[in-house]
Amino acid sequence: MPLYMYQGAYTAESWAAQLKHPENRAEKIGKAASEAVGGKLIGSYYCFGDYDLMLIVDVPNHEAMTAIALAIMAGGAVKSAQTTILMSGAEAVAGMKKSADVAKIYKPAK
Repeated sequence: MPLYMYQGAYTAESWAAQLKHPENRAEKIGKAASEAVGGKLIGSYYCFGDYDLMLIVDVPNHEAMTAIALAIMAGGAVKSAQTTILMSGAEAVAGMKKSADVAKIYKPAK
């Protein structure tokens, strides 16, 4: 199954609610959401910077990840988010090798 990284930035209201009732929401929500689409949570993290939380999930396909991302955003606790498809080194190398076929036909506009 494909791996995805989901990053989200909480709203001020969400942080206020979490400060009233501290718990590891990232792990709780990440586990439940990934299992709901037939996948599993690989890891959940809180972070500094543009995003407050990060989930690494192993889910069946793009549609499953879309379902997770949309449901979390629609819940209102996250004000912005980003989803990134993760590849293994072997997958990246395979893509590098296939790029030769594209390079044969692609010519930039001049």
